[in-house]
Amino acid sequence: MITVHHLNDSRSQRVLWLLEELGLPYEIKHYQRDRKTMLAPPELRQVHPLGKSPVITDGDATVAESGAIIDYLVERYGNGRFVPSAGTPDHLRYRYWLHFAEGSAMPPLLLKLVFERIKRTRMPFFIRPIARGIADKVLGTLVDPNLARQLDFMEGELNRSEWFAGNEFTAADIQMSFPLEAAKQRAGLDAARPKLMAFVARIHARPAYKRALERGGPYSFSD
Repeated sequence: MITVHHLNDSRSQRVLWLLEELGLPYEIKHYQRDRKTMLAPPELRQVHPLGKSPVITDGDATVAESGAIIDYLVERYGNGRFVPSAGTPDHLRYRYWLHFAEGSAMPPLLLKLVFERIKRTRMPFFIRPIARGIADKVLGTLVDPNLARQLDFMEGELNRSEWFAGNEFTAADIQMSFPLEAAKQRAGLDAARPKLMAFVARIHARPAYKRALERGGPYSFSD
């Protein structure tokens, strides 16, 4: 039996979604973030040394990192589903977007979260203008322009096809869901980029996505 070590409001939600798309039985072990730090609880280190989610256990196998988990599940249980045929242009696109999600899309979103949090953090009054000035400078010259460029690139790619790897839904779309949900929540993704907004609406309408939400519990990025 597959066990998903599931952290609230985390990348592990898309692992639940893939399992629902595949129709596989699985169990969930729930973990909650620390309300002050928003970090995962130390109990997760008993599953994997880094103490992060997602992590799955499947018999003797322990698999971490959402991209690796998706690869493992579709290779072991997919029977050809949700992956384009090997050697095709769509398969090359599939590989690209599967890795782009964490390798390129998430780092500026994480920086956005960190520097926006710095601006809101309580600190001595004489430090506040310096810290906020630095945060605004980094956001304005590095983070926000990079986010805008990436969102424009992704918008253009969805002008080529309905899904990221072609006209068929694949596991790469599941992997891309989290950065786009995060961008919609905190990085300015809105109706100015209609293809991306339509993509988010399509994934939220999928029955397997809805079942994963019911199993996983509250998930703020689905709003």
